[in-house]
Amino acid sequence: MNSSICDLPAHVLVRKIKRGEISAVEALESALARISSVDGRAPSIEPYTPDPADLEKVHAFINVTETRARKQAEAVDRALAAGEDPGPLAGIPISVKDIFCVHGTPSTAGSRILANFVAPYSATPVERLEIAGAITVGKVNLDEFTFGSSNESSAFLPPVGNPWDTSIVPGGSSGGSAASVAAGESILSLATDTAGSIRQPAAFCGVVGLKPTYGRVSRYGLIAFASSLDCPGIIARDVTDAALALRVIAGIDPHDATAAAKSVPDYTAGLEKGIAGLRIGLSPDYFRFKYPDSETGELCEKEIDSEIRDAVYRTADLLADAGAEIIDNVPMPNTHYGIPVYFVISRVEAASNLHRYDGVKYGYRYEGPVENLGEMYRKSRGEGFGLQPKLRILMGMYVSAEQYEKGYYQQALRVRTLIRRDFESAFDSEGSYRLDCLLTATTPTSAFKIGQVYGDSVLMQYADFLTVPANHAGIPGLSIPVGMDSGGLPIGVQLLGPDFAEETLMRIGRAYELASENDAWRQMRPKVLANL
Repeated sequence: MNSSICDLPAHVLVRKIKRGEISAVEALESALARISSVDGRAPSIEPYTPDPADLEKVHAFINVTETRARKQAEAVDRALAAGEDPGPLAGIPISVKDIFCVHGTPSTAGSRILANFVAPYSATPVERLEIAGAITVGKVNLDEFTFGSSNESSAFLPPVGNPWDTSIVPGGSSGGSAASVAAGESILSLATDTAGSIRQPAAFCGVVGLKPTYGRVSRYGLIAFASSLDCPGIIARDVTDAALALRVIAGIDPHDATAAAKSVPDYTAGLEKGIAGLRIGLSPDYFRFKYPDSETGELCEKEIDSEIRDAVYRTADLLADAGAEIIDNVPMPNTHYGIPVYFVISRVEAASNLHRYDGVKYGYRYEGPVENLGEMYRKSRGEGFGLQPKLRILMGMYVSAEQYEKGYYQQALRVRTLIRRDFESAFDSEGSYRLDCLLTATTPTSAFKIGQVYGDSVLMQYADFLTVPANHAGIPGLSIPVGMDSGGLPIGVQLLGPDFAEETLMRIGRAYELASENDAWRQMRPKVLANL
């Protein structure tokens, strides 16, 4: 068994499997061996006592579905032996963020309240990946109910470590997904993006993260956070893998009325046809951000990290050399309202979605004596939910109360429309800028230390400052790695485009990969792989 199999990109590995050079079982064994080498003890909801050894491991997986995965891999090999085509992802080991239901497996949302819930069905994106031949090796950790930007709020501890430095956060809420791909524990990961939860951890972990257009991928079987913002997507090794996976999971779904009734193209077909003539914009509003000082409450303005700013300009130069036209000074004046608007809308929708967890139908139930049903609800929810769900319920109920709704929730909805209009203006084919894509940093800083920001909800939320506008607008976004900072941590930039412009974004992303394929940073490997 070759342990390097799990380091191959999906589009390369699937060709080898279909040619008979590698079996699906061998690919799975490689991924399982990598998990055994780098993942460490499995996170659990038992009282957590930090152990120094924990800081040397990744802890991406809440559970590894080894038996189920072996059956899937054996089925792929049998199909190939019989001369059948198992699908475009035949034998590819994938991880699934534990916010998706996977039939017959615990589906926890990273919360104590769902720790004993076994899903009776699979989410549509999971089902489509597995029908396409993908092998689900396990469920990966996340911020509880996806509430966070660092992967520290999960009820399942130890927290996930960044494979480049396990004392550093992997980002969130899809930190387990990004870490598992970066560490070679899976080759693709199914994840979700509500405020940047795919793109931000992808940038922190040095991998590719794709947030499709809202409705491009069905949300059926996704445990909801904020239903108008949640977007299933892919974390991958490279742009080609993201394109391959998106073609599988995209498309209309009778189970989801919000899934777009729009044909699904072959996203891999035009990846390398070049970007000559495409117009790519830079906005000054994405190089600085405003945030409230946690002590004084005053609104402060700060530039993004200088190394990240420089990386954006270097990326623009490479794309210009590849034939794109760079358009400077594109105004996006409502960008800085993205986080305040998100605070309101996401909390209202989260509070609504969390009401279903009451200890009656499924999930955690308080086992002690109670006097009435109301007390049972309070005890079950009080013990089952962590701090972040409780904060979101309280804030969501507050800002949606009758006396505050117009001042907060209705106002937030109006500002969300203004954010959408900024993008419509930038992408308008008859407008002043006529952009095919907006190029920005993915994050204002590189990844931070575990425990450095956790506990400050406002400061934590501003890690998503650059990504959340795309969720408000419903547009697609692609984060790609573009280098390393002086501390040896990955830097990512994102490409934002109009509705259903995934093909164009991935074409631009692939052009960047080709232009930078000989850069020295591409030879660097995460620290957890140093001795493998």
